[in-house]
Amino acid sequence: MTARALMVAAPRSGGGKTTVTLALLAALKRRGVRVGAAKTGPDYIDPAFHAAITGRPGLNLDSWCMNPALLATVLHAATQEVDVLVVESAMGLFDGLVAPQGARGAPADIAARFGIPVVLVLDVSGQGQSVGPIAKGFATWQPDVHVTGVVLNRVASARHAGLTQGAVQAAGLEVLGTLLRQPGQPLPERHLGLVQAREHGGLTDWLEKLADKAEQELDLNALLAAAQPLPNLQAAMQGGMHSMLPPPGQRIAVAEDDAFSFLYGHLALFWRQAGAELVPFSPLADQAPDPSCTACWLPGGYPELHAAKLAAAHTFKEGLTQFATQHPVHGECGGYMVLGQGLEDAAGTRHSMVGLLGHSTSFARRKLNLGYRQATLEAECVLGPKGACLRGHEFHYASVLEAGADTPLATLVAGDGTALGPCGGQRGNVTGSFFHVLAQHLTFL
Repeated sequence: MTARALMVAAPRSGGGKTTVTLALLAALKRRGVRVGAAKTGPDYIDPAFHAAITGRPGLNLDSWCMNPALLATVLHAATQEVDVLVVESAMGLFDGLVAPQGARGAPADIAARFGIPVVLVLDVSGQGQSVGPIAKGFATWQPDVHVTGVVLNRVASARHAGLTQGAVQAAGLEVLGTLLRQPGQPLPERHLGLVQAREHGGLTDWLEKLADKAEQELDLNALLAAAQPLPNLQAAMQGGMHSMLPPPGQRIAVAEDDAFSFLYGHLALFWRQAGAELVPFSPLADQAPDPSCTACWLPGGYPELHAAKLAAAHTFKEGLTQFATQHPVHGECGGYMVLGQGLEDAAGTRHSMVGLLGHSTSFARRKLNLGYRQATLEAECVLGPKGACLRGHEFHYASVLEAGADTPLATLVAGDGTALGPCGGQRGNVTGSFFHVLAQHLTFL
């Protein structure tokens, strides 16, 4: 049976998309529906919550970083042995770059390309009948994006529910749920978004309560009926794996703990499908990469929260240094920070890091760096040959205190074409930068 899909979107970030997505996933799973999930855009935190419910890898669909063939390949992977796929959008439904049309990184690009109906989550706090024009505007803004209905979120009272429901219905749209306002914050946040799923000791109980809320306040039957079959993806997948980043080794030591957790699900999934083995280890537990591995990958995460513990992890630091004499080691964002000489935490205390690259970073001197990036490699390395183009993003508050004297890893261009100059570093077998890679880009700008 062909999997059916539904997108949960909103006019903006913070409107309740994640809450509705998790509630829907938890409730459908309770009913025995085989659910899968994906996230549009380059977010790496929400997919971990998806995975905690579905038991499947959290995958990303990004129309700027991934070409159409790779998008179809990832979507196909997300629908295997799944009855209903719930796609959670990033930001607002139509938010992305200005161009190119259909590949702006906007959730609407995914909905239009694959004919995925959209459930619009509207935060109605402080509003009454004005939600009607908002709903109608989103439903009619782009003809090839089908808004199938609305979930009203943060509804204050029965009277408020009546006002907002009537306005949405007057706009010609179905109300698929009315979520009453709850006191407190259901999921804590920190500087890169939600606190990680792996850090929630009470996550299972919270998800059970969320499923209860979905049963009571969402029209689950109508939401199931709104999900539509996806088109046949086989033809669209042709050549998709050509733009997938190849495995960096046959046996890949992957740092995995509360300090290092931002490994994209599609990378791990397709590396395994290509025959690679991923061997996890924990720097926070003072573990070194398995010396039988042929490459080491240090993902992003929150090393700035654990800098003192990492500084004292001598087995990890010495083992990684020894590993790098024979095999490639790559660090992304948080991993890049740990590969440097030192890391200054939020209090301004400097902690000694591994020292395989010459830079030092600071979380005390915060500056937001956020956006799509295209990286052109300056030399051959574990990520590809010299001149290869990669697409991904940056999202960090840490800044570089000392640049060091290493050869730059790549030259960056922002998603809007703005030149950003060299980034990262490369020394021997060691590479790293703040850049998170999602895919190869086979056509140069």
